[in-house]
Amino acid sequence: MDDVAVGPLDLAVRVDDALAVQALAFGLTDDEIGVRRHIVLRHLTSPGARALGATTPGGRLVGFVYGMPNSRTHWWSTVVEPYLRHQDRDHWLDDSFVITELHVLPAFQNRRIGRELITRITDEAAEPRSILSAIDTDSPARGLYRSLGYQDLARRVLFPSAPLPYAVMGAPLPLKR
Repeated sequence: MDDVAVGPLDLAVRVDDALAVQALAFGLTDDEIGVRRHIVLRHLTSPGARALGATTPGGRLVGFVYGMPNSRTHWWSTVVEPYLRHQDRDHWLDDSFVITELHVLPAFQNRRIGRELITRITDEAAEPRSILSAIDTDSPARGLYRSLGYQDLARRVLFPSAPLPYAVMGAPLPLKR
């Protein structure tokens, strides 16, 4: 991480840079990027929404995270709530900071950048816990989340138009180091 700095990110200004990172890290099409651009900009109007970026000395964005205090009225919460309720875990939707997106360019992965992004943003959270969703596979991302203390709260969560099921994960704050 010596050549990458993590700090506040004006995501509204750098939304296209962030979506370029997400497209490479997550495999998005141009159409998906267009849809997500509107979603990100709408999320940024939520109270308490904030973002961090990982940049090179030249200012290239190589990773980012953003999130906000969760609200049961957010679309994401309305989708995951029945899955969490079925597991008697829907209380996780209250008093939680949700990690909305976390992505690092493939060439910069496995350098502790994702870990630094997520721990720094949750360190600033006033909420006692954090929640997120990740594709429900045994992936490096899920391994990172588990190492930080996140546990599966619900699995096989289906989001409209998502081709793969997701897992909802939660962790008490502060995260493990």
